[in-house]
Amino acid sequence: QDTNPWLSKPLPRPPKRASNSVLVREPLGVVGPSSPQPGVPEPAVIDRLPVRNQKKQASLWVVGVHGGAGESTLAALDPTWAAADHGWPRPSGDDRARVVLVARSNMHGLKRAQLAATQWASGLVPHIELLGLIVVADAPGRLPRPLRDFLQVIQGGVPRTWQVPWVDAWRFGEHLDVSGLPRPVHRLVEDLTVIISRGDAELVGSDEKE
Repeated sequence: QDTNPWLSKPLPRPPKRASNSVLVREPLGVVGPSSPQPGVPEPAVIDRLPVRNQKKQASLWVVGVHGGAGESTLAALDPTWAAADHGWPRPSGDDRARVVLVARSNMHGLKRAQLAATQWASGLVPHIELLGLIVVADAPGRLPRPLRDFLQVIQGGVPRTWQVPWVDAWRFGEHLDVSGLPRPVHRLVEDLTVIISRGDAELVGSDEKE
């Protein structure tokens, strides 16, 4: 089981309440592997995302695993994020790239997400720090049972998974301010902002120790 990233793991415990009864909400915790896993087979070359050299800097790269995933729309939620043009970003120098994968919630999108996660888990893109997967609703309403079941399998192979509901304005190409978007989108931005800031703080701390 240690070599199989496709096992569902228990969800993180709900946030605790502080002594003053104010809810202290932690960002979404890691429930899947946070690094490549030994023994994961490499996907076929035709099924791999390309690696693209990137000259610009970004606090987070948003990687759409297929066309129409919502890569550009989600990257626009924060000015420090960037769309990666449907490929793994390779920054200049020895820098690691912090990445979230994005897929639509239909079967095609989920299969492409699984392939991308397998590519990362097999160690083919060691310069990538994968934060998780964002699944964007492909239609209004509840996800059908077969898709929910398949998504649960995929969740076992990535560090975290966020689900973004259908946003009708995005269908027409409208880029709304975060304040005008559904609560799950707010939480997504809040989670990633905290995760990124903590990661940067850890990097600074390790540099100071050296």
